[in-house]
Amino acid sequence: MKISIFGLGYVGAVSSACFARLGHQVIGVDSDRAKVDLINQGKSPIIEKCLNAIISEQRRLGRIAATDKAEDAIQATELSLICVGTPSTANGHLDLGSIFKVAHEIGAAIKKKKDFHTIAIRSTVLPGTNDRVAELIMMTSGKINGKDFSVVSNPEFLREGSAVEDFFRLHSRLSEPEPTIGVKM
Repeated sequence: MKISIFGLGYVGAVSSACFARLGHQVIGVDSDRAKVDLINQGKSPIIEKCLNAIISEQRRLGRIAATDKAEDAIQATELSLICVGTPSTANGHLDLGSIFKVAHEIGAAIKKKKDFHTIAIRSTVLPGTNDRVAELIMMTSGKINGKDFSVVSNPEFLREGSAVEDFFRLHSRLSEPEPTIGVKM
C-alpha cells in the first residue's frame, strides 16, 4: 500500500518507519524542513529505540521518503494518516488547529485527484472530529465524503521508549488468525 503520513513527530516518525518496514511505500509530510531532511538522509527526527536503524534501512530500500509538499504526497498515495500534535490549550481543551490545517491541505490536494482516498486520524482527538475534518475536506476539495474520500479513526497507543515494540506487538496480534476454540471445522 502507498501511505502518506502527515506529521513527522513522535507518532508520525514511528508510524512511517514501521509501516515501511512492513513493506509499504511511505511518504512522510511535515512543514518542518529539518524533519523532512533527516528522513531523506535515512535518520530519525526523534529519539526512540531502534527507530534510526529502521529508517536508515527503509530509506536504503526505497520504502520511505519525506516532503513538505502535501499535494505530492496525496497524489502518490491511497491512504493518509494524520499524526500531528494536539496539545492542550490553557483551559485544558485539545488544540485541534494542526488537524484542521492538515484537513485543508489534504482537501486542496484531493481536489485534483481522481482516485478514492482514505484519511485516518491517528492523533488524539475529541468525538466529532472526523465529521469536522470531512466537512473541511469537502469545502476545500469540492469532493464528497463517502464517494471520493473517507475519514476514519486509527488511534495510536505508542509509549515513548517502546513505541517500535508496541507497534509491532499490536500488528502481530491483528494479523494472527482468529482463535477457533470450540469450533469444529
